[in-house]
Amino acid sequence: MTTTRPSLAVLAATGAAALMLSGCVAKSDATDTSAAFEVASTDGDCAVSGATASSGTLTFDVRNETDQVSEFYLLADDGLRIVGEVENIAPAASRTLTVVAQPGEYFTLCKPGMIGEGVGRAAFTVTGDRVAVDGPDADQKQQAVDLYAAFVKDQVGQLLPAVEEFVAAYQSGDDATARSLFPLTRASYERIEPVAEALGDLDPRIDYREVDAVAEGLDWTGFHRIEKDLWVPAQDALNADGETPAWQDWAPSTPEERADFGDLLLADAQELYDYVHSEDFTTSLDDQGIGGISNGAIALLDEVATGKISGEEDWWSGTDLYDFAANVEGSKMAFSLVQDFASAQGDDGEALVGEIEDGYAALEESLAAHGSLTEGFVGYTALTDADKREFTDLINALAEPLSQLTGTVLD
Repeated sequence: MTTTRPSLAVLAATGAAALMLSGCVAKSDATDTSAAFEVASTDGDCAVSGATASSGTLTFDVRNETDQVSEFYLLADDGLRIVGEVENIAPAASRTLTVVAQPGEYFTLCKPGMIGEGVGRAAFTVTGDRVAVDGPDADQKQQAVDLYAAFVKDQVGQLLPAVEEFVAAYQSGDDATARSLFPLTRASYERIEPVAEALGDLDPRIDYREVDAVAEGLDWTGFHRIEKDLWVPAQDALNADGETPAWQDWAPSTPEERADFGDLLLADAQELYDYVHSEDFTTSLDDQGIGGISNGAIALLDEVATGKISGEEDWWSGTDLYDFAANVEGSKMAFSLVQDFASAQGDDGEALVGEIEDGYAALEESLAAHGSLTEGFVGYTALTDADKREFTDLINALAEPLSQLTGTVLD
């Protein structure tokens, strides 16, 4: 992150307009576009009574057979974007998820305890023709807001146990494990970072770089404070300001200090988790509406432009491309939820959406040449000047039409 601020293929074209159904009707040439499925959420599985359906209205009757509160998700083909979800299913209780599903590939997933990566992820295929969703515009906009809230909760639900594992390795002195976990632990946070940025000093506590903390007179804590312990600066290294020797006034943290820094990061991650599951978060998203989602897409791309592309974010580890990719994922996910509202503004809106989609595709292709979140990225120092210029040009090319998105969806 930087001090100049105000969560790849997140979504394929198929399924782009699938929204949770709330008072909407799916229309198709088919005479029967509805289908019902039974889902059993257990401690180790998420058993769905079928794996295929025709496009249209689908219902999933989910029974929680665990002793924990559970959730059920229908995910897009990337395994990240939430097409629909039902949460807070009490033990022995049942809840129903209803969605309008477009043709495409999906995944089903249950999440006992409502944290972590979930269990029983399975492929789910929707065939047939694309269906149109009719309904009051206000209802459809609220559905987009609800889906974004679900995405944020899911990402923070994955962040919390990942931070626990990362901190445990750091506090125990298992630096090799902590270094391997560092970039992946941060990915869930980077996809939804604007949410934390809205909470006063929470994002600075979690994600400030040393130079930012010093400039603002703050105690330096969080991911990057721990990062400097894990990647001990070379004797000739400079701080992120490019002037101060990295070893000046620096000493590796003692075990007691590591315990403190780790506990603080855990507490901050828990605070973020508590916030996104609160009424305050729901009210804030409702108040911002789809304009807030659109602005989130823009803010995440700004994160790339102002910190990741320069290699200043993960100054010690050189893992900036992981943050870069996660920011792009979060940005594109937010865009996917509002793009239909932009397209509805006529030829100009459709042209804008097409330009933005092309921009994301080009940026994803360029990133893929250097690795992926699943397989790993090269270190930032492996990038050539030409690589950095290419990233800069692609980000600028995407940022210009993306900056018009909010105004377009709110027309």
